[in-house]
Amino acid sequence: MEIRLLGPVEVVVDGAVVGVGSPRQRHVLAVLVAEPGRPVRPEVVARRVWGEGVGRVPPSLHTYISQLRRVLGPVGVVIAREGGGYVCGVEASAVDAHRFADLVARARAADDAERAVGLWEQALGLWRGEPVAGLDTPWAVRWRARLGDERAAAESDHVDVLLRVGRHGQALPVLAARVRERPWDERVAGQYLTALYRSGRQAEALAHYDLVRRRLVEELGTDPGPDLRELHHRILTADPGLAAPPDPTTRPDPTTAAPRSPAPVPRQLPPAPPYFVGRATELANLTDTLTEATRHGGTVVISALAGAGGIGKTWLALHWAHHNLHRFPDGQLFIDLRGFSPDSLPVDPTVAVRGFLDALDVDPGRIPADPQAQTALYRSLLADKRMLVVLDNAATSDQIAPLLPGGASCTVVVTSRRRLTTLISRHGAHHLHLDPLTDHEAHALLVQRLGTHRVDAEPHAVTDLLTYCRGFPLALSLIAGRAQAEPHLPLTQIVTELREPGLAALDDDEPTGSLPTVLSWSHHALTPAQQHAFALLAIAPGPDIALPAAASLIGQPPTHTRRLLRTLTDASLLDHDPHDRYTMHDLIRAYATTTSHHLDPTERDHALRRVLDFYTHTADTADDVLRPFRTPIPLDPPVPGVQPHPVPDTAAALAWFAAEHPHLLAAQRTAAAHDWHPTVWHLAWTTSGYHVGRGHRHDELAVWQTALDSAPHLPDATNRILYAHRNLGRAHARLGRYDHAIDHLHRALRLTEEHHDITQQAHTHQAIALIWEHQQDFRQALHHSTRALELFRTVDEPVWHANALNSVGWFAARLGDHDTARDHCRQALTLLRRHHFPEAEANVLDSLGYIDHHTGHHHQAVEHYQQALALYRDLGSTDLAADMLDHLGHPHTALGQHHQARTAWTEALTLYRQQGRHDDAARVQRQLDALDRPTPTDTDPGTGADTGTDTGTGS
Repeated sequence: MEIRLLGPVEVVVDGAVVGVGSPRQRHVLAVLVAEPGRPVRPEVVARRVWGEGVGRVPPSLHTYISQLRRVLGPVGVVIAREGGGYVCGVEASAVDAHRFADLVARARAADDAERAVGLWEQALGLWRGEPVAGLDTPWAVRWRARLGDERAAAESDHVDVLLRVGRHGQALPVLAARVRERPWDERVAGQYLTALYRSGRQAEALAHYDLVRRRLVEELGTDPGPDLRELHHRILTADPGLAAPPDPTTRPDPTTAAPRSPAPVPRQLPPAPPYFVGRATELANLTDTLTEATRHGGTVVISALAGAGGIGKTWLALHWAHHNLHRFPDGQLFIDLRGFSPDSLPVDPTVAVRGFLDALDVDPGRIPADPQAQTALYRSLLADKRMLVVLDNAATSDQIAPLLPGGASCTVVVTSRRRLTTLISRHGAHHLHLDPLTDHEAHALLVQRLGTHRVDAEPHAVTDLLTYCRGFPLALSLIAGRAQAEPHLPLTQIVTELREPGLAALDDDEPTGSLPTVLSWSHHALTPAQQHAFALLAIAPGPDIALPAAASLIGQPPTHTRRLLRTLTDASLLDHDPHDRYTMHDLIRAYATTTSHHLDPTERDHALRRVLDFYTHTADTADDVLRPFRTPIPLDPPVPGVQPHPVPDTAAALAWFAAEHPHLLAAQRTAAAHDWHPTVWHLAWTTSGYHVGRGHRHDELAVWQTALDSAPHLPDATNRILYAHRNLGRAHARLGRYDHAIDHLHRALRLTEEHHDITQQAHTHQAIALIWEHQQDFRQALHHSTRALELFRTVDEPVWHANALNSVGWFAARLGDHDTARDHCRQALTLLRRHHFPEAEANVLDSLGYIDHHTGHHHQAVEHYQQALALYRDLGSTDLAADMLDHLGHPHTALGQHHQARTAWTEALTLYRQQGRHDDAARVQRQLDALDRPTPTDTDPGTGADTGTDTGTGS
């Protein structure tokens, strides 16, 4: 059975085409088999078949799937539902598009030219016209264009092989048609010129070159490229190296050739690094790659080691090479390609090839003048040899390609500061990225260099050294070298020098041993736009950055920004983690900071302003999702160039806050340093709900203390100072600092009374009630809650009115007045469900659970606590969810349900420990211990009003 996509979509069984329904049904099949074995979600199928504008999955899709199952089931093809999508259970080899890709890969990997020709012909013979003909959705257009590019490349590669084996006569008619189809393709033009020349038609070849040159000049305004111009010159001069290769049947018998003395075996490897530790995974990767290729008789093995300057790429390559010399009995070639040298251009590949020919002891008289002929000779000499070629410090894939052996017996190890993607995609290189050394490896390197006694003598200094270097081998080596040169110098003194600004302590007179110099070489290789982005990333607040924030920082659209970040990642100046965040090693960031000093101060401030506006406005949007009933605070529009991140729902808001939390704190510190007071205050305001819900007590205190310092500089200073004092009071209370809490809250209350602000008076009374609750004075707490309720009844704030009802009910319950408590809490629940405020609703359910438990209605208490717990979990409020689990265990215990109680308290204990709430954790541990004793503990403290107004929603 075969499914054909390289033309009209067809299913062929035993040589006969099987009808599979309407064109759209065939296109559904095409979308599924384009990714065989992988689930394709219905909405993706819909967009690819009906177009991007389809609003929802058309009902007819399910009909098409059912009909395809009925047609294909009898021939063994199953369309299953997996992972939320449809999976077509067909082997890739049964789909002509995938078989084409496989044949192309095998043809490129073939070490026998005639075999390669056969594979190329099989691959190209699969094409029957336009792929997935008749489907013109954006996906189909993109997919068809990609296949077309792959076909064009395959056709050209096929002709290259035909020319290489002397079959130019076969290629000529094909090329004659192809130059008409692709008049501006210089590769095709070059192949046509070569075929004409080798067919004895030199004049026609020269005439066609003139036609191509005129067409390029007149229609594109450019001249032919250097390769085509060189070929033209060789045709003009009748270069012997351009002649067709001889018939293989006429080659001399090697058994009758004159004997030659064996050439010397080249041993060009530099000495192995004297100090080397760790890298076990990377060393094993290199060895396993070679072993696997040898086992399967694969093509030339290429391992590309990428990483920042000074990360230890060359040391790793040399260490591995010296430990595997037995695998390369025919020798080792080595060259420093100087891809990032400050005093010279990268080594030209032709120069490198000539050097290798000398190392292989080729008679100078045998070396052809033409560079391409030299490369061919180099590859011929390595064709059957087991040799290692180390290409160190490469700049680009183009610099590497001419130096790759052509056979299947050699191994190539490439090191570069760039990720050589072309080498990986076109030549099958195995990419290996080097990260910094682990702490254990870095410590072992210092011990190796300085000795155990000296390292053990100053453990604190060693810890500081390791922290500073962050596993960067060159930095560790510079420090160890300094310590070795001065054996009596205390390591603490080196630590003191390292604390100086910049990287001066890691500088050295020898350029290759100076970290700032080594990093500067990578920096000089960047374009001005890349250097600008590199400098701006150094000043971004926080430990790393995501694409949306980086786009605002750099002031470019996300697509352009991603390209810039990718180039910095490829240059090993930036790391891209699986969570789509970008980070710099601390030492690289220190160097980048020095380059940022050259930025125009105004431009630097504009960049910081943009990224801070990004964080502030996105946080405001996310906080509005989490706290829809918060008091609105006006926020100025973002500056030009800022695109706040969309936050559609609660899950997205919580995920964004979790990912960006350290950056929001850093952004507030940056704003405070620049006296950007509105940003300072707004960042405290917009992070407060997240801090309280997730239990970030110390962070909440810090941001509001900073906000209080900025508040007097704002236009609405009185209100901003009031909010800051009230939130500081709450933050101190959560940390058990009740004197500080009362002081801040009384200041806030005085301000509300002076300005006759009833709503804010009510909120402040609510907050004061919490302080008295924390100190177990429930009468004072009830007094302030009652005062808050009276004030809220005079304003149109139903949600806060409900909160106040809950607070009064809660404190009444704590004082034993359960009837009053239940009445107030039920009124609150009715109001909150009418206005849909789930967090406050959960607080009331907690209060009702407490009331039910303490009036003997334990089953109802369990139900209320479970409802509250579900709401807190939906809201992502882990802090309050832990409290609810704690409360839930008590009615379970009263009902004799010890297993359920243990489950709830065990989870609460884990959460309390994660949140650093050690007193709560100790109390829950005592409750768990008491489950095994005859009299169960039943001291349910509840939170009720505490959680009802402690979220900052009214701040």
